[in-house]
Amino acid sequence: MSDDARAFVPGHVTGFFTVDRADDPTKTGSRGGGIALSDGVSVTVEPAAETTVELDGERVEMDAVERVLAALRASARVTAETPLPLGAGFGVSGAMALGTALAANAAFDRHLSYNELVTIAHGAEVQAGTGLGDVVGQARGGVPLRLEPGGPQHNYVDAIPARARVEYHTLGELSTADVVGGDTETLTRAGERALSMVVEDPTLDTVTRASRQFSREAELLTEAVQAVIRDVTEAGGDAAMAMLGETVFSFGTGLTDAGYDASVCEVYPPGATVENGPS
Repeated sequence: MSDDARAFVPGHVTGFFTVDRADDPTKTGSRGGGIALSDGVSVTVEPAAETTVELDGERVEMDAVERVLAALRASARVTAETPLPLGAGFGVSGAMALGTALAANAAFDRHLSYNELVTIAHGAEVQAGTGLGDVVGQARGGVPLRLEPGGPQHNYVDAIPARARVEYHTLGELSTADVVGGDTETLTRAGERALSMVVEDPTLDTVTRASRQFSREAELLTEAVQAVIRDVTEAGGDAAMAMLGETVFSFGTGLTDAGYDASVCEVYPPGATVENGPS
C-alpha cells in the first residue's frame, strides 16, 4: 500500500447528449459529443481512518466519490484541485469520481484494469445523479463521440481526430439532476439529431453547430448564454452552450474576439491518467 497516489482527469464539456436509462447503472448513460479539456482536476488519495473529500481546500460532500471508495473497499482522504467551476458544465464531479478510482487503485494496490476503474466511476456518478457521460469522455480524451451509452463493457466511443485552442466563459450553474431526472424525451430526440450531424461530418465546426442546435431544440438555451453566443457570431466566430451549465465554449479565439475575458485551454487528447503511484 502506498502513502498516497495522484491522478489527473481532464475537464469535459458536453455539447449534446441523450438520456439512456437501464436497470444496471453501468449500462445507463448517454450518447453524444464533448471535448476533453487541458484544464482538469488533480485528485490525490491518501489512506485514512475516515473518508473525507476536499475540493480546492474546502470540505465537500460528493456521493460519487464515496461510492467509488466503497466499491474499492477503501477509506481515504481525497483532495482535489481544479481551475474549473463546479456545477457549470465541466464534469468536475465525474472527474473527481474517476480520479478517485484511478488514484485509490494505486494507493490501495487493488490491481484493477483501466476499464474496470472507469466502469466503477461511471456507475457511481450515474447512481449519484451527477452525470451520464462525462466519465466516459474524460477517460477517452480528445473530442469523444459516445455512439452507445454506458460504461466500457457496453458502450462504443469514437472521436474526432483534432486538436484546438478552447475558450470558455461561465455565467452560472445548472442542475444536472433536475434536467436528466425529468421528462427527457424531447432532449433525447434533439441529442440524436445532433449526434447524427457530427457522425456525418466529424469536424470541430460541426460539433459547435450541432451543440448550438441541440441547446435550442432541447429547450436548455438560456437568454444569458444566447446573448454571449450572439456576440461571438457578430464578431465572426462560432460558439455554443456547455451541458449542463450556463457556460459558453468556442474553438479558437471566438470569445476573446467578442470582447470577453475568457478562460483559455486546449483539447486534451490523452484522457485520465495516474500521475504517481506506489512509492
